Amino acid sequence: MRGRRVVAIIAVSVIAAVAAIAAVELIRIAGDAAEQPALADFYEQPAGAADGEPGTLVRSESLEGVPAASEAWRIMYRSTDLHGEPIVVTGIVVTPLGPAPAGGRTVLAWGHPTTGTDASCAPSRGFDPFIGIEGLRLMLDRGYTVVATDYAGMGTDGPDSYLVAQTAARSVLDAVRAAQHLDGAAAGDRVVLWGHSQGGQAVLVAAEQAPDYAPELTIAGVAAAAPAADLTALMGSHLDDISGVTIGSYAFPAFASVYGPTVPGADLDDILTPAAIAASSEMNRLCLLENLDRLHEIGTPLIGDFFAHDPTTTEPWATLLAENSAGQRAIDAPVFIAQGADDELVLPADTATFVGHVRELGDDVDYDVVPLATHSTIAYLALPALDGWLDSLD
Repeated sequence: MRGRRVVAIIAVSVIAAVAAIAAVELIRIAGDAAEQPALADFYEQPAGAADGEPGTLVRSESLEGVPAASEAWRIMYRSTDLHGEPIVVTGIVVTPLGPAPAGGRTVLAWGHPTTGTDASCAPSRGFDPFIGIEGLRLMLDRGYTVVATDYAGMGTDGPDSYLVAQTAARSVLDAVRAAQHLDGAAAGDRVVLWGHSQGGQAVLVAAEQAPDYAPELTIAGVAAAAPAADLTALMGSHLDDISGVTIGSYAFPAFASVYGPTVPGADLDDILTPAAIAASSEMNRLCLLENLDRLHEIGTPLIGDFFAHDPTTTEPWATLLAENSAGQRAIDAPVFIAQGADDELVLPADTATFVGHVRELGDDVDYDVVPLATHSTIAYLALPALDGWLDSLD
């Protein structure tokens, strides 16, 4: 009888704990929902928004429905594009509750994977702006302030930056600076960069560029899961499949808009077929995960009829792909790269070749290949190894 009573007490305790967790989650969801009606107003840039130093804040607002034991803000901040022109970018900042250490908290700068290129695809505009930050709970529990950029051209008006390495890298670094200007974030100068896929490219290039672009920041380490690091290899591996069509529909209009005005031969009709150009406008309006079926419906008939020429061997596209790849210079900080063994988008062989290349440059790389992990699961399945690697930085 005593044993049954103990079991009953345990069962009641478990039910109570589950109910408490569910209640907290419902409160958080209600907070997210409450923000939606006035959401668009935040992303309208005021007059002169870009005027000011990179990394300074244009505006910020507190977020509701935040993760447990944290506070968070939506931010609009200043940055620059690859040409050095002033731009405005948005994102979010999340920090744990409680006193910060002397000198401020380590800042974890997150680079998100592909969500699309339309302004509406910005993660900070989502119903739950925290859900896509892979490892957020881990980082908050480590005492980090987390900043997550939307990248330029998403969230608010700005140049398209999809796989445009320097613009994306500057969005990442200036998001850290913006967090330092935010009262309550307690953001220090010590920075860890962490990104997945598109975000892997952004954070790797940010680490390469930081000594010149943001020398006041101390890059303690950079971690990337299945990074889109070598664009030549990435596009070359998917010239004749749906991934190549989908990625290409985002990337080549972005490159044409950025490089077309100044680089001869970098117009869209120099690299895509008329059918691809006709479809790319609609594809660019569609956010990836919410519209994957529709993107595949549009893109599947274009397989084999998307590229007018092979961009990996046709100039100026071959050079642009190479110049926007990571691995241009050594990174003066430890590097962690995770790769899923079953990834069919960023192929394991391509990542292994990239790791060999940057090791030759002098990078100190911890390379972790995770069995059974796919492109969509690698960032989560790499978290235990990433946690251990972060311990080694402290």
